[in-house]
Amino acid sequence: MNLNQVTVEVSDIPRSRDFYQRLGLKLIVSADHYCRFLCPAKEGQGVAGQGATFSIHLSEAVRPNGAGIYFECDDLDVRVERLKAAGIVFDHDPVDQRWLWREAWLRDPDGNRLCLYFAGVNRVDPPWRVAPTSR
Repeated sequence: MNLNQVTVEVSDIPRSRDFYQRLGLKLIVSADHYCRFLCPAKEGQGVAGQGATFSIHLSEAVRPNGAGIYFECDDLDVRVERLKAAGIVFDHDPVDQRWLWREAWLRDPDGNRLCLYFAGVNRVDPPWRVAPTSR
């Protein structure tokens, strides 16, 4: 498994989008309810030289520490079945999402939300990707 993305809840997308861009994250997806950023990576690290991604998602009631932690798996369905056979309980089995990822959700022993997923090229290059800017 590869830790790829952390998504946090925010109450104001434009304010948060600007803040994370100021931190140096590169905006790759932007919507009224969601933004995804590419985290800088050292040369030769990450998928095709790219770093992990970080996302913000609009929430009416932001819960501190309510983040969803994503782990990318090339063998998602096989891995989920193997984990279930080992006694791990999932909130839901792998499902194809409208954002072109396949996701299975579970919780750690403390109730933190975890997502095992497969996105392929859509992880950092979805069809609706924000056009590159000169910034």
